[in-house]
Amino acid sequence: MKERGWDLLLFYGHTWRKDFFRYVINFNFAGPHIVAALSRDGQLQLVVSDPWDGEAAAPLFDQPVVLSRDFAAGIKQLVAQVGKSAVAIAGMEMMPAGFVASICRPSGKAPVSATADIEDMRRVKGADEIERLKKAAGLADRGYHYFAQTAAIGMAEYELVAHVEGFLKANGAEDNFMLIASGGTEVTGMRPPTDRKLQRGDFLITELTPQVDGYFAQICRTLVLGEPSPEQLQSFAIFSEAQKAAEDLIRPGVDVADVARVQNDVFRKFGYGEYTGSKYTRVRGHNLGLHPDETPYILEDVHYILKKDMVVIAHPNTYLPLGGYMVFGDSLLVTGDGCVCLNKTERKLFRK
Repeated sequence: MKERGWDLLLFYGHTWRKDFFRYVINFNFAGPHIVAALSRDGQLQLVVSDPWDGEAAAPLFDQPVVLSRDFAAGIKQLVAQVGKSAVAIAGMEMMPAGFVASICRPSGKAPVSATADIEDMRRVKGADEIERLKKAAGLADRGYHYFAQTAAIGMAEYELVAHVEGFLKANGAEDNFMLIASGGTEVTGMRPPTDRKLQRGDFLITELTPQVDGYFAQICRTLVLGEPSPEQLQSFAIFSEAQKAAEDLIRPGVDVADVARVQNDVFRKFGYGEYTGSKYTRVRGHNLGLHPDETPYILEDVHYILKKDMVVIAHPNTYLPLGGYMVFGDSLLVTGDGCVCLNKTERKLFRK
């Protein structure tokens, strides 16, 4: 804050994006809006929009928790106490314009975004964060095995997802980000569950991302209902080779663009280069932490140097005409000279 000239740093959170707030205080609030305000001398104050959050958070703070039903007014009052100050906001891009405007008036100047600075800090995990991510990865493993055991021909996608959500919540997940798809070569991507019923010969793909004590870990696997076809086996072999190429490369000092490139090069080697672009795939992986889809994204045109104690997922998820869309990936902790896999689920094409 001193280097940037900021007098007050706000960490904003709302119902869907709690991550910036939870980076400074790992409190799972329930209301629609919340702000933690950090002054340069280290004082931390909280403005909440829900009375239940005020009661739950009060024991965590030395300063009184401010409850404001008019959240813009609450922020304005907080900033006014600091006077003509330079205010920065982590998560400013997610904050409603009216809230930002309320800060401009008392401070005398427009706030600036601290999002990029805080995102960069968040990428490198402390020891306690890594332990939480390990627990989340363990739950992701258990969740996938439950997914594979529960899936059955004739079951609707939404029924399977409901069973898995119930299992994860019963075993300690705060939340879970999950996508699914089933079918053959007509499937071009994952999505929320539909009423489609699972059929023999389907690729059944999922991305499970349970949250434990604020932190998300992810696993991506593919299952075949019945015996896999030669084309499905060939497709999995390509995905497996691409994922291994990424994992073998990941270490401190490596550009994420190269992590994407080595995965795409495997597809190009087999003549499927056209399926490495944005029409068929979103990312080749991403950072993990307090949000299930953190930056930097692993793409050939994104440049960011990996650092020790980052946690990323490398997943060459894309469409191939051999069998349709396929997913395969694990959560990886960057170590001093490589990476270690936090997931323990067997790396194979599952079949049932």
